[in-house]
Amino acid sequence: MSANKILIVDDEQAIVRLLSMSLKSDGYETCTAFSGEEALDVLKKQSPDIVVTDIKMPGMDGLALLKKIKELYPEKEVIIVTGHGDIDSTITALQYGASDFINKPVRDEALAIALDRAKTKITIRQQLASYTQDLEDKVAEVTKEIRRKSNFQRLLIHSSHDAIVAFDQDWQIVVYNPEAARIFDKKAGEVLGKMTIDDLYTPELAQYFRKEAKNKANDRDMPWQEMAMETREKKQIPVRYATNVLHEKNEFMGIVNFFQDLTEIKRLEKELIQSERMAAIGQTVSGLAHYVKNILIGLKGGSYVVDVGLQNNDMEKLNTGWQTIKKNITRVGDLTQDMLTYSKERKPEPELCYPNEIVEEVVDLVTDFANGHNIDIVKSCDPEMGEMYLDTRTVHRALLNLVNNAIEACLEEETESRQFTVKIKTGKADDGSAVFEVSDNGCGMDAETKGKLFTPMFSSKGGKGTGLGLLVTKKLVAEHNGTIDIETSLGYGSVFTMKLPEKPGTARDVNDKKEV
Repeated sequence: MSANKILIVDDEQAIVRLLSMSLKSDGYETCTAFSGEEALDVLKKQSPDIVVTDIKMPGMDGLALLKKIKELYPEKEVIIVTGHGDIDSTITALQYGASDFINKPVRDEALAIALDRAKTKITIRQQLASYTQDLEDKVAEVTKEIRRKSNFQRLLIHSSHDAIVAFDQDWQIVVYNPEAARIFDKKAGEVLGKMTIDDLYTPELAQYFRKEAKNKANDRDMPWQEMAMETREKKQIPVRYATNVLHEKNEFMGIVNFFQDLTEIKRLEKELIQSERMAAIGQTVSGLAHYVKNILIGLKGGSYVVDVGLQNNDMEKLNTGWQTIKKNITRVGDLTQDMLTYSKERKPEPELCYPNEIVEEVVDLVTDFANGHNIDIVKSCDPEMGEMYLDTRTVHRALLNLVNNAIEACLEEETESRQFTVKIKTGKADDGSAVFEVSDNGCGMDAETKGKLFTPMFSSKGGKGTGLGLLVTKKLVAEHNGTIDIETSLGYGSVFTMKLPEKPGTARDVNDKKEV
């Protein structure tokens, strides 16, 4: 132990000399003082580690010296030497912070034990000081690192191109970055610590994210989804969003919402799609010569037959020629309508309707033609469909295209012995979307033909078609935020499944957790 320098204080010089000699023989370094005042001066100049002082001294006694030492040098250990039976003074000395006490006459063994105890206290104090310093250094280092990470995260959140909004367990807003301020049109000073989720979001959106927090209690995933978000200022903003639910020891601590404004991306996508459509129209028009030529031949042939009928007053030839002309006029009308529909951007106009009634209208339009070619039209409408918010023009036009395609597929099949059937089925998907299924047992398609179905300039009917029909159908379905799937097998027929969400692009979808 390093505490090796001892100050001996006593007004009796003989005792001081004897104690000094004894301690020196034990290897200690000593210094002496013969009064309390002199002891303080020696302490200041020589800084001993331990003080051994008599309690009874003239002037400043041992207790007064002890008290003064603890005020000036609290790290010093003081051993009190008392007379036999002086219990009260001993207790007072211990209360003042004395390390130990020994009785007169001082025995070497007792002094050695008291010194060892004092030295042990000094060592423990030094170790504690070292440990404390190490701990303080580590705390300072960790604090510095935490502050660095915190500053980095704060800068990251502040400069993020995503809007970030975080709520605590009481749904108070605790994080709100500049992009969030831009989207929601509210400054951070108006929001942080002052607003809750119900103040910032619309009631529908707030309820939706409360449900998200509950549903994701054990889910660490945060998949990105899209929706048309409405702010309290009635702004409609297309966004991608994700939610992260925060827990600590299974206790809900809050959620973080991330929003990506897709306004510019959607605008560019629309421009790109429109450019692609116009390019497809251009390509299709340049490749329509053969199809238009067939129409013209049909019109010329029909008009020739009509002329012959007029000249010979032959009503049968007149009727035959006129039917040919009507058929080709219809083909011209369909071609023109397809080109206009495909080239022009159109926003769906949902309204309350009965999907099953639209199916009935389509069936009425095609039944006569189908029956004339021995093709059965079979419908299976789900009576639970009821009323739905759908764009009726989209449903009617897309469904009519699919049914006509199915009839054409039956006409293309060369197996004469087969009884051909086109089936139309309706129903509802799990998410509430309307589902229309059109199937046939006609010629079907191979994988290569299926892969090219929605490609401009491609028609599975060869020279009899333009390829615009399915392109138009796909465009109409996409505008309705729906999907169209195909299952087909060469020689066995095809199944087209069209799925249209109810009333797309409204707050109702947020409540029902539908992507828009």
